[in-house]
Amino acid sequence: MGNEERLWYKKPAVEWVEALPVGNGRLGAMIFGATGDERICLNEDSIWYGGPKHAENPDALSFLPEIRRLLLQGEAEEAAWLARMAMYSGPKYYNPYLPLGELKLFFRGAEAGAVTEYHRELDLTTGIVRVSYRTNGVRYSREIFSSYPDQVLVIRLTCSEPDALRFSASLNRRPYEGLSRALDRQTVAMEGECGKDGVRFACVLRAVQEGQTPLRVRTIGDFISVEQGDGVTLLLAANSTFREADPVEASLRQLDKAQGLSYEELRNRHIADYQLLYGTVSIRLGSDANAELRKLATDERVERVKGGTDDSGLCGLLFQFGRYLMIASSRPGTLPSTLQGIWNDSFTPPWESKYTINVNTQMNYWPAEVCGLSECHEPLFDHLERMRVHGRRTAKELYGCGGFVAHHNTNIWGETRPEGIYNTCVLWPMGAAWLSLHVWERFLFTQDSRFLAERAYPILKEAASFFIDYLQELPDGRLVTGPSVSPENLYVLPNGGYAALCMGPTMDTQIVSELFKACIQASQRLGEAPEFADLLSRLLRKLPQPHIGKHGQLMEWLEDYEEKDPGHRHISHLFALHPGTAISPISTPKLAEAARTTLQRRLDNGGGHTGWSNAWIVNMFARLEEGEQAHAYVLNLLRKSVYPNLFDAHPPFQIDGNFGVTAGIAEMLLQSHLGELHLLPALPSAWGEGEVSGLRARGGYEVSISWRQGLLREARLRASQSGLCRIRLQGRICVFLEENGGRVFPLSEECTGVYAFKVEGGKSYIVLPEI
Repeated sequence: MGNEERLWYKKPAVEWVEALPVGNGRLGAMIFGATGDERICLNEDSIWYGGPKHAENPDALSFLPEIRRLLLQGEAEEAAWLARMAMYSGPKYYNPYLPLGELKLFFRGAEAGAVTEYHRELDLTTGIVRVSYRTNGVRYSREIFSSYPDQVLVIRLTCSEPDALRFSASLNRRPYEGLSRALDRQTVAMEGECGKDGVRFACVLRAVQEGQTPLRVRTIGDFISVEQGDGVTLLLAANSTFREADPVEASLRQLDKAQGLSYEELRNRHIADYQLLYGTVSIRLGSDANAELRKLATDERVERVKGGTDDSGLCGLLFQFGRYLMIASSRPGTLPSTLQGIWNDSFTPPWESKYTINVNTQMNYWPAEVCGLSECHEPLFDHLERMRVHGRRTAKELYGCGGFVAHHNTNIWGETRPEGIYNTCVLWPMGAAWLSLHVWERFLFTQDSRFLAERAYPILKEAASFFIDYLQELPDGRLVTGPSVSPENLYVLPNGGYAALCMGPTMDTQIVSELFKACIQASQRLGEAPEFADLLSRLLRKLPQPHIGKHGQLMEWLEDYEEKDPGHRHISHLFALHPGTAISPISTPKLAEAARTTLQRRLDNGGGHTGWSNAWIVNMFARLEEGEQAHAYVLNLLRKSVYPNLFDAHPPFQIDGNFGVTAGIAEMLLQSHLGELHLLPALPSAWGEGEVSGLRARGGYEVSISWRQGLLREARLRASQSGLCRIRLQGRICVFLEENGGRVFPLSEECTGVYAFKVEGGKSYIVLPEI
């Protein structure tokens, strides 16, 4: 089963956004596939400029009451003027994530002959980039992958004729050169630092004989020279003082270990490890009638879709590419994916290539659980632990509160203070709360009680504790956050001016509500801290209820303000629709209709114009069960917001759109956020036939679904826990136990289209439409 699972091209990359990515979560590379002077851009996840800083504003606590008073009295402009001086941090901005450098390969004689039979591909089933071509009568081939089990970048070069392989290799880091030097006859190293208080790093390259013909390898200056052979393997390792006291020594240990294995052993170990994750989910969208499209290169197919045609296979490829990027940029023991995953070629990257946590970092991890990549979620949880240390100090020094807090950005060190200088985003104290909901999602999908007790609940409880102190009571008794913003939007004041700072924006209330409910449920499941859960329950009842405004839309603020930009890229006040759970066509139809109106108003005014915003819209339409609209925005992303290598274009490149659309496609096929397995909730007519296997659902289920003519053909469920399973589907169903001769299970129809039956942990069940 499955659509084609490779990206392929008929020519080398010219621009960085045409190159092909490899990564092992920590060590990444972008492969151009040039036939003359090859450029491989390198990244290591801990190469960030500068060190941690303690920079909370010392005047914040003394001015906070005045800022709140001004906001409650309608003096938003004066409050913002004061907040910028009293509560913003110095220095204003976090330092950026940086490139490690470049590996350059200079091929001798390549310029002398014409290149034919060129092929470049990324095989998603193996995580290997391949390049092949013929010149001067010789076929040259390369395979490149970044190995997680052996922690090295592996580059295998071969040719069809003895003695025809001749090239030199060097490491560089323009414009911030590292110190390059030869370590022995087959090894060179580059060392450097990221500012006076930043990490020190090393990148080490070694050439290893692998071909049939004796190879001549030597170092000349800081180059490795390879001559007179037909096969060689380059091994590259990199480390920094973020993890290792001596990055050179650590890199050499990794190279020595890898060199003790043959290329085939390295390759097989990489593939076996990678396929344990990637192989959990397969997908086919649409029929195989358009098999001719597979003969087109990936960039040709993208251009075809931009011309107005459909391509279900390309939608499936985009889904699997998002899963590939997650495996390549987020593995246990690594840092989380940044705004660019781990692939960044700029020393002044957009938005510092950091962690923006008012939607973008969260979106990076939306596919993790549902798409069978639960362990790829781990780096985010580890980072939350780093953030808790800083977040406690920020909560105390900035707001006089307990618990921990974070704002709209964080960095490698897990800093939590307000970052930036613009009122639309800086003073938003919800970053830690939203991120903390990811540990709850992990539990809901896995039902891992030990994880809940040891990791999830302590984080949830501490995040909730902040709001016990932080929430402010309005004259009418409601409890609201503030000062805060609705990221990153402005509202129109009665005097015609604009403001962002406010009390009680809708998104804040929705996040606090989800956090309190998660914390209460966790407390009840664990039998811990009932008094704390009772307190949260009392506070929960005093939070503002959602209100519908004069346009029929869900109100974004406590007042029914007009927006400065009605087509704004952020649709923050629909958090309760997705990724939250409080708004649904099933449980809250009136609010769902208001959410639909809100979404349509955004789109009518130009919304969804950035890649990640478009991806969020796919998820929102999926939750509204509008499959045609969700599909339209999958195509919209392909038409307007992807580069030739399928990287998401904000623009510029920003990886959250890739992860967001993968999550959105999964959401179109399976939903489980309301305590039931909703099969094919937003299936578009273009995908009238298809199948998906290995998706995960809350409650501890693994789900596979096949369909034909838009209707269920078969679903298979594997339960990890015993309990009551609920399935929502149009039309009647019957359920069989997969083992024991297919015993029929009795069903109870709880309401129209919802069927319940008991399951046993470890058992598999077949769901068929009743004929």
